Amino acid sequence: MDQAAPMFTTAEIGALHDVLHEIVAEGATPGGVVVCGTRQASGTAPGARAVLSAGVVSPFTGPGTPDEHTVYDIASLTKVTATWPLVGRALDAGLLDLDAPVREFLPPMEGAMPSAEATVRQLLSHTGGLRAATRFDLYDLTERPLHELICHELMENLPGTHRYVNRGYILLGLALAHVHGRPLDELAADLWAGLGMPDTAYGPVRQEPRVAPTERPEGHDRLWGAVHDGNAAIMGGVAGHAGVFAPAADLATYAEHLLAGGESPLGRWFRMSLVPQAEIEPGLQRGLGWILGAGGSVAYHHGFTGTSLFLAPATGRYVVVLTNAVHNGAAARIRITPLRDCAQKILAAG
Repeated sequence: MDQAAPMFTTAEIGALHDVLHEIVAEGATPGGVVVCGTRQASGTAPGARAVLSAGVVSPFTGPGTPDEHTVYDIASLTKVTATWPLVGRALDAGLLDLDAPVREFLPPMEGAMPSAEATVRQLLSHTGGLRAATRFDLYDLTERPLHELICHELMENLPGTHRYVNRGYILLGLALAHVHGRPLDELAADLWAGLGMPDTAYGPVRQEPRVAPTERPEGHDRLWGAVHDGNAAIMGGVAGHAGVFAPAADLATYAEHLLAGGESPLGRWFRMSLVPQAEIEPGLQRGLGWILGAGGSVAYHHGFTGTSLFLAPATGRYVVVLTNAVHNGAAARIRITPLRDCAQKILAAG
């Protein structure tokens, strides 16, 4: 039986509570939810959780206080809650190879395809050298399939150089759909159902008070239940880099699975992914998907809309942060940094 993870102290919970309320009071986000918890004490017993909330879901559509069941657009957390675990499953099934070019797992292509030479490992670790700017609104998607348009492009960096790139995860999502012969959202839905995450899904989701809206694009109504990421929207809301909606309760369940230990395929894949692949900056490494901070003691990922998931593998503790900070304008999301910093500091301290 795995040893129980240390509980969060009253002081730690209080610090997260105070910072959450401060950023809401300062207008960084209409509201938000934080869940701090521990891994399962055994194969069946749930971990301990503390749920913190502040503000409102939205002053326009959901004036109530958000809770762990409020559904948020989790943006780039899609990478580590959909694409990354599905890649791990496909590797176990022999459908993908970490060190093979992604072109081997996409429909056949003719002509020079420079970006198709990036390996699955490189795409997972943002070291494939692909173009950083996505801008599918500038593509002629009637000319050829999206994977060909991406793969036809020249690389912007030498392979092995770290640069955060959405299109790598877009290619991985397309590759997963191809090797399985099923749409990405169906593959992800099966994954989440098996993990006990009933309210996690690719959008669009139903417009209701428990769904947090995001930004109001110029000339349009506020985005509510529809993906915030414009490139994912062009892809129909289902993409390897963005498009997933989830509540904090489901992400806490997911964190408990990742931290549970044992020899589950997901647990093994998580531990394997914590091996540094490239340096982001001094003291910060990139694993397979995850950012490794605090000397590798904390693995985490952020989402553009104002979301984060922090995991401390050694102690079995985690922090889920869900906000809709872009509700107040895309620039406002930077103002939730104190909350993210607080969560990471607490986990790094043990």
